[in-house]
Amino acid sequence: MSEKYKVAERFMRYVQIDTTADPNSISFPSSAKQRDLAQLLYSELVDLGLSNVEIDEWSYVFATIPTNVSHSLPTICFCSHMDTAPDCSGTNVKPILHRNYNGQPITLPDDPSQVLRTNDHPYLLEKIGDDLITASGLTLLGADDKAGVAIIMELAAFLQAHSEIPHGNIRILFTPDEEVGRGVEQLDMQKLKADFGYTLDGGPLGDIEDETFSADAATITFHGVSAHPGYAKGKMINAIKLASEFVASLPKDSWSPETTAQRQGFVHPTSIAGALEKASVQLILRDHDTALMQSYPEKLRAIAEQVVAAHPGARFELQVQEQYRNMKEILKDVPFVADYAELAMQKAGLTPKRAIIRGGTDGSRLSFMGLPCPNIFTGEMAIHSKLEYVSVQDMEKAIDTLVELVQIWQTHPWTQA
Repeated sequence: MSEKYKVAERFMRYVQIDTTADPNSISFPSSAKQRDLAQLLYSELVDLGLSNVEIDEWSYVFATIPTNVSHSLPTICFCSHMDTAPDCSGTNVKPILHRNYNGQPITLPDDPSQVLRTNDHPYLLEKIGDDLITASGLTLLGADDKAGVAIIMELAAFLQAHSEIPHGNIRILFTPDEEVGRGVEQLDMQKLKADFGYTLDGGPLGDIEDETFSADAATITFHGVSAHPGYAKGKMINAIKLASEFVASLPKDSWSPETTAQRQGFVHPTSIAGALEKASVQLILRDHDTALMQSYPEKLRAIAEQVVAAHPGARFELQVQEQYRNMKEILKDVPFVADYAELAMQKAGLTPKRAIIRGGTDGSRLSFMGLPCPNIFTGEMAIHSKLEYVSVQDMEKAIDTLVELVQIWQTHPWTQA
């Protein structure tokens, strides 16, 4: 590990704070415990001597690293999210540092059935000799996205200690609830006051992601007919069975996460709940081509109509809500934002790689809110699982990249978006 960065220590401190988001909550943030990390970050930013350090009522954390050059420059924002995914427990995370990884299987001590192997995780083959951090086997690690948080915090510490590195104004933003699709829902862009941004929420070393899915959420609610089960013949229509028929009628060899890759879109049922009279299916709809996604609700409607047609007296309703749109639609007009990140990686000794995200980040919505915002690697891998891990050296290289990036912005031309 590098002597100039303490990112591993920061990261291991942050992941021990439970910040699991709650998808069923209507509050913001969705879980009050996210504020515990926000408060810690606030205190550390104050201790570092940054300006305009603030936690607002929604638990967004803001800070400024003031410019140290005399000429006018755009304000650049670095953003990561504090919450972790609800797919796997984030309570009592025990981070373990595995020094000088040798390529052999890593058995996590609190659950020996959890074994990290190169056959299952081929990126590990590129990390031989690195220092890896995992959890203990009972929880996720939280590298998504506390690796990004630690990287940005260590960047702030480094720039504060090295005033000779020229840069413009840098805004730091930490968000709650990204994992439940609400990360920038309450964000005050006038308070943020940034021109361009980068999320630190990517995976493999050298990745720069400037294209995401466009995303909607859908709810299909089936209405059946109630009757006493002892006297139900010819009367009862079970809404649970209608919902189940609908899910079973979705394509099995296409249009699903398990059968698609690259830019292919999908629909994905995420939950099913209800009772005899009324049952609902929650789905997410994803496609890199926003225009193609316009047909998705009608395809779902056609499947649901077939289901209820076989059960006279049944009915359904479909609701669709926009979540976010492909950031490429904005970033194509300001290509230099991602180009500068590529150049920074080259200057940091890396081989950059443009990648697409089969998902979304806060940057997806920020881009459409006036802050063009591609995504930079952190090293977080096997996310949302008990086998989640991160390379310390990947995190350090991300900091190197950001140090180069802030200098590139103060020497290269730019055009206001």
